[in-house]
Amino acid sequence: MVGRETSGRPDRVRGTDGKPGTALEVFRVFLVLGCTSFGGPAAHLGYFRNEFVERRGWLDERRYGALVSLCQFIPGPASSQVGFAIGLARAGWAGAFCAWLAFTLPSAALLIALALGASVFDGVIGQGVLSGLRAVAVAVVAHAIWGMARTLTPDVRRILIAVGAALIALFAPPLIGQPAAILAGGLAGLLLCRAVAPAAGERIGISVSRRAAITAVIALAALLIALPVLAGMTENRWLAIVDACFRAGSLVFGGGHVVLPLLQGEPAIIAAIGDQTLLTGYGAAQAVPGPLFTFAGYIGAAAAPGAAGIGLGLAALVAVFVPGMLILIAALPVWERIERSVRLRSVIAGAGAAVVGILLAALIRPIIPEGASTVPGAVIAVLAFGALLLRRIPVWGIVLAAGAAGGMLGAAGWW
Repeated sequence: MVGRETSGRPDRVRGTDGKPGTALEVFRVFLVLGCTSFGGPAAHLGYFRNEFVERRGWLDERRYGALVSLCQFIPGPASSQVGFAIGLARAGWAGAFCAWLAFTLPSAALLIALALGASVFDGVIGQGVLSGLRAVAVAVVAHAIWGMARTLTPDVRRILIAVGAALIALFAPPLIGQPAAILAGGLAGLLLCRAVAPAAGERIGISVSRRAAITAVIALAALLIALPVLAGMTENRWLAIVDACFRAGSLVFGGGHVVLPLLQGEPAIIAAIGDQTLLTGYGAAQAVPGPLFTFAGYIGAAAAPGAAGIGLGLAALVAVFVPGMLILIAALPVWERIERSVRLRSVIAGAGAAVVGILLAALIRPIIPEGASTVPGAVIAVLAFGALLLRRIPVWGIVLAAGAAGGMLGAAGWW
């Protein structure tokens, strides 16, 4: 049975043992999850339910379901937001930070190390491995579109919104294409999706003060304004990449897969590492546990040499996660009111459909041209997509197999 402590601070939950939680306990539990949670955001939510609802009793089924609904409703990395909120409920603000840090650390460390060790992939075999990773990125994004379309575009109206968003993302200038597509999708949803907006759910019961929520809104707005201004004034490459990651993190609807087209649409990132390096890192991100947003750490590390790469990787990593956490803090006190608003839920339904269009646009350009423009790349992409559909092999296993196949084809001179 889950109990709560009531105070002026965030609500605390007690587990099945009846004891209050500590930040160290939260860190330890989430570190294990960060090392073992393969399979992407949907799988992460399943791991969390097993751990925190069934095994530890930190939340009951209804509160957990309501929390998941909130985190899927707002922008940001849903599984990391759920983890942050669970840490907040268990051990306050220190618990929230420890939950995010522990769940993020393993995959971030692996991807930053991969970016710094890029010279290992010199030569025909290494380049073949990288080509295999770019090819499997084609399959992963195509599979994400396939799955998300069934949920986010199940009717003609939302299919049309997705197509319109794809056209905007393809033909608008890169810096404004994705945000414009999401904005247009939200406005279209307001007009077209009132009858299909999801109904309100259960109460979450994880509260934060109104002061904390207002502070989060002010911080989010200030950073969204200040970062691009500072990056433009100083012409500093680090600031430009941090700004790009922060903006992408504030716009991601629909899960971690959407962060790829948003980051790819940022000129500062493409100028720093290029499309091929971007796709290589995205393919590798599928093979590691934990949140896909740690892909930003790879981008930062790939954009600077040596120790500077570690620093920029960490800065990019923090920048891409912070907006989603600020939005979550701002939304918790008003979630029940948000759920009752048919108009707002209609806007979110339209924005969700636009996400499918943005992913489709990214698949068309640059993912397929960069990853499947050769016969070996196309074959690997098609086989990987088929394996993803069958669901008999874990995603990380498919990625490793694609990398190995690419290396063998490289050794044979087929690329």
